[in-house]
Amino acid sequence: MPAGGRRVLVKVRVRRVRCPVPGCQVQTFREQIPGVLDRYQRRTSRLARQVSAVARELAGGAGARLLPALGICASRHTLLCVLPRIPLPAVAVPRVLGIDDFALRRSRAYATVIIDAETGRRVGVLPGRTAGVAGAWLRGHPGVQVVCRDGSGACGEAVRRALPGAVQVSDRWHRWHGLAGAVQREVAAPSACRARAGPPQAGQRAEMTLERWQQVRDQLRERRAKEPGMRARQLPARSASSATRAAGPCSSGTSPRGGPRPPGRPCHHGARPGSCSPGPVASPPASTRSSPDSPPPAPR
Repeated sequence: MPAGGRRVLVKVRVRRVRCPVPGCQVQTFREQIPGVLDRYQRRTSRLARQVSAVARELAGGAGARLLPALGICASRHTLLCVLPRIPLPAVAVPRVLGIDDFALRRSRAYATVIIDAETGRRVGVLPGRTAGVAGAWLRGHPGVQVVCRDGSGACGEAVRRALPGAVQVSDRWHRWHGLAGAVQREVAAPSACRARAGPPQAGQRAEMTLERWQQVRDQLRERRAKEPGMRARQLPARSASSATRAAGPCSSGTSPRGGPRPPGRPCHHGARPGSCSPGPVASPPASTRSSPDSPPPAPR
């Protein structure tokens, strides 16, 4: 380790010992200094632990740039060689386990990740996403009480076989995803009922709707007769007042619903009372771009 910001070189003299056993493949070996040096190393044990800590956090290039500030010289290649020698920490089996699969290569290669759901720490990564892969890990690491998973049937079967006493819960993302799908299906369900609705009921409103549809269809036929080259979808939409006036006059003394109109109130065309003569009440539907032979829309 550096002392006062300077590199320290330690020279050690050890004895060389010969093995008296005949046929020994080693023949000779040197005595060891426990706690100071390890076999086949040129760094003290304390310096090796510090270099390993920097390599674990920063890896090659970044670690090599930081070590000179600590008084240690090592290249990025040395740090990359140190990484495989660092022992993995002991796996602590979490109480609440999160398990899910992800794609290493979409539609070809998958893996299973296992995390501690309480701390978010990764516990392990398993090759594949079958029930046997997850079940083998769970049987080898007992002690899990709660398993948080997605809706995969293979994962659920693995948990039931390996941990029959564990509680299985759905994770937050899949819970919200399932709720959104259920709401969407519930909202879209009445559209099929409206599509299967029967004919409009008889009454004043149904008769008025049918009368309007007949008038609009006659207008479209007259327009097509005048301009044969124009399609029905290309016909411009007409305003409510012009279409109603073309359909026929109305009575200035009655309202659109057939009852008496209050004195001084304009008719449903927008005209003043007395300017319209008796006639049928008509106004165009919301859209005139339909075919003349299509059935009238159902009244609301």
